[in-house]
Amino acid sequence: MFKKILIANRGEIAVRVARTARRMGVATVAVYSDADKNAPHVRACDEAVHIGLAPAAESYLRSEKIIDACKKTGAEAVHPGYGFLSENAGFADALDKAGIVFIGPTSETINAMGSKSAAKDLMEAANVPTTPGYQGEDQSVDTFKKEAKRIGYPVLLKATAGGGGKGMRMVAAEADLEDALKSAQREAISAFGDDRFLIEKYVTRARHVEVQIFGDGKGEVVHMYERDCSVQRRHQKVIEEAPAPNMPAATRAKLLQAGVDAGKAVNYRGAGTVEFLYDEDADAVYFMEMNTRLQVEHPVSEMITGLDFVEWQLRIAAGEGLPLAQSEITERGHAFESRLYAENPAQNFAPSIGTLTTLKLPHETARIDSGVEQDQEITPYYDPMIAKVITYGATREEALGAMRSALTQTRVAGLETNAQFLHALAAEDDFISGDVSTRFIEEHEASLFPEQKLDNRVLAAALLARHLDARKDSGADPWEALTGFRLNRPQKAVYWLTMNGDAALATLNNSKNGVDVTIEPDAAAAARREGRELQAPIKFSFTPPSNIADGLRLTVDGETFVAETAEHNGKIRIWIGADHWDVEYPDPFSGLSAHHSSEGSLTAPMPGVITVLSAKPGDTVEAGKPLLIMEAMKMEHAIKAPFDGVVKAYKFSAGDQVKDGDLLVEFEESA
Repeated sequence: MFKKILIANRGEIAVRVARTARRMGVATVAVYSDADKNAPHVRACDEAVHIGLAPAAESYLRSEKIIDACKKTGAEAVHPGYGFLSENAGFADALDKAGIVFIGPTSETINAMGSKSAAKDLMEAANVPTTPGYQGEDQSVDTFKKEAKRIGYPVLLKATAGGGGKGMRMVAAEADLEDALKSAQREAISAFGDDRFLIEKYVTRARHVEVQIFGDGKGEVVHMYERDCSVQRRHQKVIEEAPAPNMPAATRAKLLQAGVDAGKAVNYRGAGTVEFLYDEDADAVYFMEMNTRLQVEHPVSEMITGLDFVEWQLRIAAGEGLPLAQSEITERGHAFESRLYAENPAQNFAPSIGTLTTLKLPHETARIDSGVEQDQEITPYYDPMIAKVITYGATREEALGAMRSALTQTRVAGLETNAQFLHALAAEDDFISGDVSTRFIEEHEASLFPEQKLDNRVLAAALLARHLDARKDSGADPWEALTGFRLNRPQKAVYWLTMNGDAALATLNNSKNGVDVTIEPDAAAAARREGRELQAPIKFSFTPPSNIADGLRLTVDGETFVAETAEHNGKIRIWIGADHWDVEYPDPFSGLSAHHSSEGSLTAPMPGVITVLSAKPGDTVEAGKPLLIMEAMKMEHAIKAPFDGVVKAYKFSAGDQVKDGDLLVEFEESA
């Protein structure tokens, strides 16, 4: 076994690899960029080497710096994790020439599987079922149009060097193909440096299933059963489970055999994943691609097999061969993994950057794989994953119930996350029954993105939290220090807050039975919003907690509940169960509508680079049409017209770098 390995990655996968290496008595070396000098993965390893600037192209993608770090520290092998250089054949070759072991497959295998078109040809030769499509050398638009017409719409464009959902576009009609191809090519060049594409039949309601394999590089390949990764956004996985639900036994046997056959076709070494589309209507599976590395979702397979896949990787790379034969690998129970991301589901899952001012994860009830911690910044340079929440149960129902419980306990503030969305997904009836597909999110928008309304419980918690904050420095019991002049009258406090976008005045009166609350919406603020009626005053009562140290355990209108609160970017975030609300307390002296953004301008949602200006000053643009495209976090984001209007002026040109909040375009509504 190796004495020391270098982990050429960051975040949760680097922490996870270090954990197994430590258990096995293998010393570890971390590498880090300027942005990660204080990151948890640096402290998780025995040594650490600085390798460059924050952008990945200046650090984690610099193979020569990784090799220099190995030589400097005496590391005998490199674990690449996933992403970055994990599927880079040139990197594997360079390590081999330097006498350093690459903990993964050979460069020949990486090359064979790195191109989706070449991999598809190879799988067809090995009699592994593949999706109807075109993967030829002719990359002209006319050829793609001709092949798409032959295959039949809808079709799927896929970057041949792609992965992680980048460089993929579903095209429903020929009129959309050329623009979709150009957009996908720009994204592919940025992410992979390769703009070659293939085209496949788009299975309208497919499931994404994959087989975890291990090979010894000498012809022996075993599987660790399958995973279902169907629920996705932007072709990127959101929640995964093992084994796949509702799959006929005969189909499952064919799937597992196809995965093993795919591995044998390339004499696979180490951990790999063979991905398939499962067409339930036709009861057929089609090869999509092989990922020649450890997958993000590998923990669910570890849970049902009871095996440590990183340990297997190390033993195979050290020449020990496969630790177990296929007959010795058994499965038990069910497991789920939810990917907790810094992103905003309400804005098409756009990445969210900022500081994790609050981070509470359910370590006691779930396996948490994470590479970040409270007060750490989520930057625009890397994937915005916060943690993987993994649960296990003897049955699918038990494992999914544990996942809902874990997500109910998850608390993040300082930036936006998909935690509430994940809980809604895990509680959705069709998901509970295992009726999933790659279009699950689109088909269940109403239940996954419900309209959120403030209720009396939220208002009570918001007002109590505001009052406690106002009194926290006084040293007095806040319920004995309610403000306001009172002569033979109840104690009273008055606060402004924002409710449903409008400013409102909340009056709290301390009475014998608790606290009586009256909330009066501001008539002037409401009147400024055309088409909205003035809201009537809201009245309710609540009983404050008997012991403030116990938290916000409140009784409102006869219902007792627990609310948790945290400061969130100048607002207060309130959690009740898995749901959260953000309530703002505007300064009444600064203008009640000062917190509203300018209607006639569009700003950058995050730092990035402007890639395309889709119109020019003076153009009339319909609502929903792109005004410009910017690239951030390796993804393209279209800034669209919020209503029919006229482009007054662009503030940046294509190629310009922009900051979060920069004014991008002045846009005026049509008369």
